[in-house]
Amino acid sequence: MSARSKNHPKIGKGSHAAGGWGAARSTGEILLREHVPRSGSSLLAHQNKADGYMCVSCAWAKPAKPHPMEFCENGAKATAWEITSRRADRTFFAAHTLQELEEWSDHDLEEQGRLTHPMRWNSETDKYEPVSWEEAFTEIGRELRGIAPQKVNFYTSGRASLETAYMYQLFARIFGSNNLPDSSNMCHESSSVALPESIGSSVGTAILSDFENCDCIFYMAQNVNTSSPRMLHDLQDAVDRGVKIVTFNPLREPGLEHFINPQMPSQMLTGRSTPISSEYYQVRNGGDIAALFGVSKALIEADDALKAYGMSKVAGTDAVPKDPSNAATVAFAASMAAADRRHVLDHDFIQTHTAGFEEFADAARGHDWAELERVSGLTREQMTQAAHTYAKAEAVLMIYGMGLTQHVLGVQNVHMVVNLALLRGNIGKPGANICAVRGHSNVQGQRTVGITEKPGLAPLDKLSELYRFDPPTWEGRSTVDTCKAIMQGEAKAFVSLGGNFLRAVPETEAMEAGWRKLRLSVQIATKLNRSHVIHGEIAYLLPCLGRLEIDEQASGPQAVSIESSWRISTDRAAGQSPRARNSCRSLRSSPALPRQR
Repeated sequence: MSARSKNHPKIGKGSHAAGGWGAARSTGEILLREHVPRSGSSLLAHQNKADGYMCVSCAWAKPAKPHPMEFCENGAKATAWEITSRRADRTFFAAHTLQELEEWSDHDLEEQGRLTHPMRWNSETDKYEPVSWEEAFTEIGRELRGIAPQKVNFYTSGRASLETAYMYQLFARIFGSNNLPDSSNMCHESSSVALPESIGSSVGTAILSDFENCDCIFYMAQNVNTSSPRMLHDLQDAVDRGVKIVTFNPLREPGLEHFINPQMPSQMLTGRSTPISSEYYQVRNGGDIAALFGVSKALIEADDALKAYGMSKVAGTDAVPKDPSNAATVAFAASMAAADRRHVLDHDFIQTHTAGFEEFADAARGHDWAELERVSGLTREQMTQAAHTYAKAEAVLMIYGMGLTQHVLGVQNVHMVVNLALLRGNIGKPGANICAVRGHSNVQGQRTVGITEKPGLAPLDKLSELYRFDPPTWEGRSTVDTCKAIMQGEAKAFVSLGGNFLRAVPETEAMEAGWRKLRLSVQIATKLNRSHVIHGEIAYLLPCLGRLEIDEQASGPQAVSIESSWRISTDRAAGQSPRARNSCRSLRSSPALPRQR
């Protein structure tokens, strides 16, 4: 590939539908590659079922009426990777220095399999070497006691259970730190700020049954095929009911265009796909606010025209006011009048349940169409058509993803989604709500149980009462603040419960340079990744059980609770035996964290 082609990639139209034989074939291949065809198939039969476990891939909920195979290609891969028979044991680490492993790809690092022994980095050999749990806990505790709590960061990934995350934040706060950056900071922090400000709920208002009750879906800035493939079943069912799906996305994602359901023999045998989006608007990257303002402007101006029409009718002239320079709005208003509609907006809802409408309406009216077109990348006709489809629907489900939230204007993006919903009262009724699609499994639940750098969002008074200590009240570091502290040398220790922090954040080179200056790095994980081979002066790699494995304690198998995108928690006793214990009988569950000494 030439330098020019790297800088100017060509983006074309997808050549195939989502799902189909490709997804089915890939699922079989991953089970074979990880050497778990029988145990993997057995486990997948219970995935996302009422009596089974919640997927370790995405945060889509368990449905009340699951499909025979309630998993997707991504979920099958995540399950196979966790229960793989491959092992990154002491023999593997004895054969490779960390400098050597730095040159490996992320895929190759993970493909070595499950970690089996607690390891400590030896600076003389540049290798991870086995260490006892007692030695590891003792030194980690000694090092932590020598560092100010404000300089220690406790990161957690959404792969941890709610029980584990609760214990983790408690451990951090007893230590004296509110530095609790997490994966939620990276994906839906904008939602956590914007939704409470606008509707009083930090996680959206939608539930799964809204798919059955809506007559239109506005789908924004999320790739369903990659991020939450099981939602394709709900979108397909909605399309079959005649629901219009209006999509705003810079790229034409295959899953938002066509879907071949692997569980429908009629589609698999014929290759016939379900078209998903009835309208697809390729908004310019970063142009979401302009696009949504354009839709809002079209709605408000059509409502103004209908109001003028009503006044003219009272005066004896029965016609929508003509304005040649405003033909799209006039046509929109005329079609609403022909349908005997006197309003485009839901004025009763606006007056009863909202504030600031006039200011917003004046701002929308004041935006120049040419400027909205330039910034959004859409034409006026396209934005008006989207508004027309929206206005004809009675219950619109608003779905958005991280294309809106992982953005310098993420909060404003989410505010605009809410504004559009409020204009026609599309919130708080069956089929009409806001769905913030979370990224990976349980990322939302971390915040629910106290993984937050903001002390005002955690029940510090209850924690103090229950555990008899004084929690820190200073505001801790978010993910962005943590990155800055690491790059500037202000952070001295990083304790990570899962995840691959160095690959999840931008500015990778600068972060890796700062990471090497840490006094202490502790990684609690199931498999090897980039964040483990880059290390601090003292580095530990501590293996743990995965969420799918039985955590057998004196009281019996432990339950595991998970929260989905729909604010629903589910708990179950894990059904997979602790496979890695075959190689290391001292393998700990993730709640067994380094304790203070």
